[in-house]
Amino acid sequence: MKVIFLKSFLSDIKKVKDKGLKSRIKKLILEIEAAKSLEEITGVKKMRGYSIAYRIRMGDYRLGLYKETDCVELARFLKRNDIYKVFPK
Repeated sequence: MKVIFLKSFLSDIKKVKDKGLKSRIKKLILEIEAAKSLEEITGVKKMRGYSIAYRIRMGDYRLGLYKETDCVELARFLKRNDIYKVFPK
């Protein structure tokens, strides 16, 4: 799949200090790029009440993404108690 990084996602990633977590993010991005559909990605859950919003759990963090017709937009990467305040819009 084609992956698009939103500015909010990139700024969230810059704030992460844990190198182990950053390496897990890189592996997940590679997995998303290699997948042909969202069902092939491990841990993806659809957000209730939204048709194109999904989330992936990574420990205490959540990766928020939007599924478009031919691509995936990575929108946010925040702690569990913060992400649902800003994602999805």
